[in-house]
Amino acid sequence: MKISKVKLTAVGVPRHTGFVNKHVIVQLETDEGAVGIGEMSDFSHLPRYSVDMKDLEATLDSILIGKNPFDTADINRELDLNFPQALYYYEKGSFIRNGVDTALYDVCSKFLGVSMSDLLGGRQREKFKVCYPIFRHRFIDEVEENIEVVRGRLEQGFDTFRLYVGKNVDADEAFLDRVYSEFGDKVTIKSLDFSHLLDWKDALRATRRLAKYRFELVESPAYWNDFEGLNHFRLQCEFPISEHVWSPRQQYEMIKKDSVDIFNIAPVFIGGLTAARKAAYAAEVAGKSVLIGTTQELSIGTSAMAHFGSALPHLNYTSDPTGPELYIDDIVTQKISYENGYLRLPDRNIAGIGVDLDWNKIEKYRVPDLSWGDVSVHQLQDRTSQTRG
Repeated sequence: MKISKVKLTAVGVPRHTGFVNKHVIVQLETDEGAVGIGEMSDFSHLPRYSVDMKDLEATLDSILIGKNPFDTADINRELDLNFPQALYYYEKGSFIRNGVDTALYDVCSKFLGVSMSDLLGGRQREKFKVCYPIFRHRFIDEVEENIEVVRGRLEQGFDTFRLYVGKNVDADEAFLDRVYSEFGDKVTIKSLDFSHLLDWKDALRATRRLAKYRFELVESPAYWNDFEGLNHFRLQCEFPISEHVWSPRQQYEMIKKDSVDIFNIAPVFIGGLTAARKAAYAAEVAGKSVLIGTTQELSIGTSAMAHFGSALPHLNYTSDPTGPELYIDDIVTQKISYENGYLRLPDRNIAGIGVDLDWNKIEKYRVPDLSWGDVSVHQLQDRTSQTRG
């Protein structure tokens, strides 16, 4: 089997907040008729540069056409050379590699007539617990808005939430006080997610201030790649510490400095399922736990993460992929499903990734490019409405 054509399609799908996220759908056609799909998720994020779609498609043509999609190791090495790792959280090259790698696994599993999870080691679970994100408070009047989000999502079965913090700690504290006074034990706060906004000392002060409220762990409480600062925070904090993995080198430094308890692994940030599996194996050898992270993918990317998570033996904490619930729509015929706060895997009898493209939806949300327009830095950072500050 050989790859015969690469097709990229950009879509812009609005979130319920009003922010429009741009993603790229990848299709890999083969001479055997099997077609694999992947998702380059969330180009609408800092750093504020994008890629040229025509140039990207031509580059991937030169890399992929004529290759056997089962040669995932060789293809990923070539992708690394063309879109190198930059030791940065939102490196766009990682998004590109991830979309292609997902499509490789999809086309190979479809060709074999098996579920993608079977190529990733086999299922150890049919579902896993996920949390719904509460986005960062900039203003105190956003507390009431976010309480309403908790109220609505709790009715839908989501009882665990991840709270982005650090920009307005007064508002963070007010929110947590409202959550536990109104919902009590019905709601769990999985984590305080600082997203590298603060240095470790300021993050530690904020964590200690908020520690009177219940939460399970702390995420990204230092500037990115500050491995020593992360270690200092961990030694002085009573809660487990989680950090994203965005390159093998960065993970090596975190293991070397003993900086974390939990590795947050998302294929989009480390550049695909192949790299994510390596990161999960490294975590297991190092005696660390794992959770599945997210940039809030559509159903294609979320389905890939569901298959990845299904095969992990040390998925010990609540994970993050609830992206399809954040958007007003999707670009597949049937969205991946959630049940009582759990992400459910697609039916194992369905070959491949388990979701199908809906071309009517794709045409509805198709965009010509990945340009930025007048989106502000705050909107990119916090995924806020185009009309709010």
